[in-house]
Amino acid sequence: MSEEFELRPDQWDALKALRAPAANPSRLNRFAVESLITLGYVAVRGDAFELTPAGRKVLVRGSSLLLLDIAA
Repeated sequence: MSEEFELRPDQWDALKALRAPAANPSRLNRFAVESLITLGYVAVRGDAFELTPAGRKVLVRGSSLLLLDIAA
């Protein structure tokens, strides 16, 4: 079974920024983060955002669109 994660570029940027423990929430695209929360990839912990296990899985496995961008 193949899983593909098709996220918008702003969503990928937000996911990549959140992998750092000291991510600055004010610098993140709020719309992208809210959509990632809805997808279950990001959780709110107090005043901060945190990647969920599903969000980490998405970062590790990536997207076929990202692979196409790298190959171009």
